Amino acid sequence: MKIPRLPTRLSTGWFVRSSFLFLLCWLAGGFAGSVWAQGKLEDYKRSAALKETLRNKVYNAPNNVYWTPAQKLWYLVRTARGLEFVVVDPRKKTRQPAFDQEQLAKKLSEATGKKIDPFNLPFTAITYGKDDEELEFVAEGSTWQVSTGAFAFRKKGAFQAEPTDRGYWGNSRSERDGKPVFSPDSSQTAFIKNYNLYIRSEKTKQETQLSYDGSEGDYYSAYIQWSPDAKKLVTNKVRPNAKRLIHFVRSSPDDQLQPKLESREYLKPGDALPVRRPQLFWVETKKQISVDDALFNQQFSLSRLEWRKDSRSFTFEYNQRGHQVYRILDVNATTGVVKPLIEERSNTFIDYSGKRARHDVNDGQEIVWASERDGWNHLYLIDGVSGKVKKQITKGEWVVRNLVHIDDKNRTILFAASGRNADQDPYFVHYYKVNFDGSGLTALTTEDANHTATFSPDFSYFVDSYSRVNLPPVTVLRNSADGSVVLELEKADISLWQKAGWKEPEVFSAKGRDGKTDIWGIIIRPTNFDPNKKYPVIENIYAGPHGSFVPKSFMSNSVSMHELAELGFIVVQIDGMGTSNRSKAFQDVCWKNLKDAGFPDRILWLKAAAQKYNHLDLSKVGIFGTSAGGQSATAALLFHPEFYKAAVSSCGCHDNRMDKMWWNEQWMGYPIGPQYDECSNVTNAHKLQGNLLLLVGEVDDNVDPASTYQLANALIKANKNFELVTLPGLGHTAGGDFGERKRRDFFVKSLLGVDPPNWNEISRDAAGSGTGK
Repeated sequence: MKIPRLPTRLSTGWFVRSSFLFLLCWLAGGFAGSVWAQGKLEDYKRSAALKETLRNKVYNAPNNVYWTPAQKLWYLVRTARGLEFVVVDPRKKTRQPAFDQEQLAKKLSEATGKKIDPFNLPFTAITYGKDDEELEFVAEGSTWQVSTGAFAFRKKGAFQAEPTDRGYWGNSRSERDGKPVFSPDSSQTAFIKNYNLYIRSEKTKQETQLSYDGSEGDYYSAYIQWSPDAKKLVTNKVRPNAKRLIHFVRSSPDDQLQPKLESREYLKPGDALPVRRPQLFWVETKKQISVDDALFNQQFSLSRLEWRKDSRSFTFEYNQRGHQVYRILDVNATTGVVKPLIEERSNTFIDYSGKRARHDVNDGQEIVWASERDGWNHLYLIDGVSGKVKKQITKGEWVVRNLVHIDDKNRTILFAASGRNADQDPYFVHYYKVNFDGSGLTALTTEDANHTATFSPDFSYFVDSYSRVNLPPVTVLRNSADGSVVLELEKADISLWQKAGWKEPEVFSAKGRDGKTDIWGIIIRPTNFDPNKKYPVIENIYAGPHGSFVPKSFMSNSVSMHELAELGFIVVQIDGMGTSNRSKAFQDVCWKNLKDAGFPDRILWLKAAAQKYNHLDLSKVGIFGTSAGGQSATAALLFHPEFYKAAVSSCGCHDNRMDKMWWNEQWMGYPIGPQYDECSNVTNAHKLQGNLLLLVGEVDDNVDPASTYQLANALIKANKNFELVTLPGLGHTAGGDFGERKRRDFFVKSLLGVDPPNWNEISRDAAGSGTGK
């Protein structure tokens, strides 16, 4: 059927109303595969319609699973008739409604005087009692109880919400003040007074001073720990650092007319850090035992200070500044002698924030430890006395992703890993069981998909939800002993997506810069895709070394890349070298070199895709990202202008000296050296080619907004043209709906050469026609 041609020289208002009606007729007529001109209002409408069509239209795919005290599980699932609560008994192998939703809706309607839809109940969470015979939920400002056997329903009382503010991530905790700490036998308390450590008898109330050298600039911490036998004390002596603050103006506060000046604590690379030195005391003799700091005197951090249960010693973890040395240290409680139990060294960096895992067995007689010492992240069994490796538990060219559970009695480990299946995507997560000695390695999941497991409290069962970007989720209950399926729970229904013309993402891999390593990504096409046309390509980039970012599971609730593709683009996402979850060498590419961002691999991947598919137009490649992705998006135009032609950068970290210390020093190194300047978008702003749009939230307390402003300043000084959008009142963000519209309009203009719709005119005319905005 031929698509009628629209008039071109008529008022915008007529065009909006007519094309909107035409769009409805077109959608109703089933022309999802028809081809429109790219970047026009019709494409925007189709993109918006696709979002509405896909949203909440994946059925029978629970997002979360929860276990009850009695080892049952429940979940909330969207079905064709609405949201349904389901409870499963693993031992009885039963799956049934958690309660009678229609009966409950009727009772709740009577109690509240409001009409309640049984399959759109005004709550999404339930809490079971100890015997699972009674559950509670919160709705309409009250807590309600339901007996699940003989149906009984009652109002328990008014609901009082728990405080949810966890505070700002950058705030340092105060160690000067704290409540007295009781000894294990409650006979004494330890506390800080006048910067020094004291103890007090709870019987006589007599105070005894244990330390005498504390001062305002070198004080004893109030975080005091008694030994289990109550005969010893340990706390840190702290030399504080000068706090760095970042400042910004909230131009449009909600509670007043005038702007507000705000500040946040925010340590940046190179800043001074507090120094902590453990101090050991014998309580009975009031003696302080010297603890030599030679093995921990260049600290980035000291953490996890813990006593052994027999009070023989205490341990703590030492992360040396620069992240090239990491130690587990043991301090003898009799002599104060410090010895390393575990020491990790790296010529690049130790991924302390992403791959650290430790479990002490039998009061530290052994330690299960994760390490990349053989080039891949694996588990080791360490002798807790000598520090020697007793056994490498896991081994091979694959990656342990995280520890799930360690059973000391049976000497078994449950863990997640990826890359062990040579015929599958190396990022797919699977679950395994292994003995301490490395024997009995058992795959608990095998399907060619990405797996997410939720284990029962006793770890005897787990719910496994597995999917791919092109395979809808399947949810099953498994036995943790061997991974066998106990009960099939759900199989997702995406028929409405398919009817809407949704094109499943294509998984694509190609060789990286070394000619050997596979680089993985996805390709997303519009619903009206025509293989005979040429499409500009837009890459969604995030290249943070702390993870991998290409979606591996079905994107039920993430369709923004599909919406962008609808405007007339091919959208891709790729994990290049320098990111995590592959070998150590793969990740090490980022070290002191964040500007690399895997671009050599990304470009080769795109060229390989274009060689296979001639509808990819590599003369028009755009890129966008947020945060570290914003840094990389700008870097694409600065360091690879021959390939990337347009970039949208949101809240970018454009100079790693301007961003948070913990993240940037980990990858860029310490002390601050010339590598920071070489990787800086600000320093290299004069190299800009192509079209650049910068977006920044004016009160971003994750990445200092001054980073974006300094880039803008450098671009202006270099006489470069670019666009800058400041988002009043917003923090670390891609800009929400407004930012998304600016991003899409920018690519339509830059890559398609089409003027995007005039949204001000459209909003005015739509309002005038009574259709609303």
